[in-house]
Amino acid sequence: MSAPSQPPELSPTLPDAAPPPAGPVRERAVLPDVLRGVALLGILVVNMQDFAGFLPWQQRGLDSVAQVITDVLANGRFISIFAMLFGWGAAGLLARHGAALFARRHLILLLIGWAHFVFVWHGDIISNYALMAFFLLFTVRLGAGAVLTAAVASGGYGLFVWGMEAAASYANGGADRPRFTGLPDLRPGQGYAELFVERAADFWSNVIGGNLYNGPWLLALFLLGVAAQRTGVLGRPQNHLRLWRRLAWVGVPLGLALGVWLAVLNTHADRAAGLLSTPVRMAGGLAGALGYVGLLGLLAAQGRLGWWRHFAASGRVAMSNYLSQSVLMTLLFYPYAGAQFGRWGAAAGLLLAVGVGLAQLPVSAWWLRHLGMGPVEKLVRAVVYAGQRGRGPAGPG
Repeated sequence: MSAPSQPPELSPTLPDAAPPPAGPVRERAVLPDVLRGVALLGILVVNMQDFAGFLPWQQRGLDSVAQVITDVLANGRFISIFAMLFGWGAAGLLARHGAALFARRHLILLLIGWAHFVFVWHGDIISNYALMAFFLLFTVRLGAGAVLTAAVASGGYGLFVWGMEAAASYANGGADRPRFTGLPDLRPGQGYAELFVERAADFWSNVIGGNLYNGPWLLALFLLGVAAQRTGVLGRPQNHLRLWRRLAWVGVPLGLALGVWLAVLNTHADRAAGLLSTPVRMAGGLAGALGYVGLLGLLAAQGRLGWWRHFAASGRVAMSNYLSQSVLMTLLFYPYAGAQFGRWGAAAGLLLAVGVGLAQLPVSAWWLRHLGMGPVEKLVRAVVYAGQRGRGPAGPG
C-alpha cells in the first residue's frame, strides 16, 4: 500500500493521563502541555488540506501564499512534536505502572482510533500510534544514549526507504505521471452510511499499510520522546539552557530551508515530486520541530512563556480537542452535511484552522476549570484504571 504524498498530520492522544505514584504531590510541568497545545493548532492547519479537499500544486494568488506559509512553518513540524510527546508520556506511564497497564491503555486507544476512523474521518492516526507504541516495551532497560541511537537508526531507515522510492519513481518516469492526491474519494450527495461502510472496510488495511510505510519514522519520533523522558528535560527546562539554545539555533534555520524546498516540491503535480516531498517534509519537520521545542524550552527555562501559557489548557485536553476538530470539519466539508469539500482554497482553510484552534484555548480553560478533565481523557482514564482504588488526579506531564 503506497502512502499519499501529503498524508494527514499524525494526531496523537494525551500521553500523560496516568495518576502519580504514591508520595508528595508534584507540580505539573507546563512545558509539555504548552508544546502539545501549540502542536494541536499546527496539526489542524496542515490537516485542512485533507478536510477541505484542495491540492497544494493547484493553489494560486493568496491561496498559494497560504500554502507556502503552511509548508515552510507547519508541515511536518507538529506531527513531530506530538509524536515525541507521545513517546515521552508512554515511557513515563510504562516506568510508573508497568507493561500490563501500558498494554491496556494502548488497546483502549486502538479502539478509540477505530471508532474515530470508521465513524468520523479516514485520517485517524490514533490507532497507528497505539499499535506502534508496543515497540516501546523493548526500551524499558535502555538508557537515554541507547534510545537515541535506536531513534537515529530507525529514522535513518525510514528516510532511506522514502528516498529510494522517490529515486525509483524518477528513474521509471515518475515525472510524467500524476501525483497521489491523498484526498478522500467524496462525491456530491454521498450519504453518511455509505462512507461509514467504506471506512469500516478500509480500517485494517489503512492501519497496517500506514505503519509499514511510516512506522520506522514514527518509532524514531517516539524514541526521541523516550530519551527526553529518561533525561527529564521537559520537566526541568531551567536545567538545560544550553540544549534549548542549540536546538533553536540549528533546528529553526534548517527547518526553514527544508520547508522552502518542500514548498517548491508542492508546486509540482508529478508523482516523483510527491514521493520526494515525504522525506523532505519529515526531515524538515523534525528539524523545525526541534527548533520550536528549543525556542519554547528557552522561554520556559527563563520564566518567560507569557501568552504561550494559554496553550497549556488545550494541551491538557488534546485528545478531546483533536476529535472535536475532526467532527467539526467533516460536518462542514463532507457531502452528508455542509458539502463544502473542494470549494475552499488554502487561504480560507488557514484562517479557519487558526480561528478554530485559538477558540479551543478558552473553551479548554473553562472546561478544565469547571470539570477538571477533558471528556475523552476522563473516559480513557476511567476504563484504564477501572477497579483500582486510591488513584489521585493526573500527575505532572
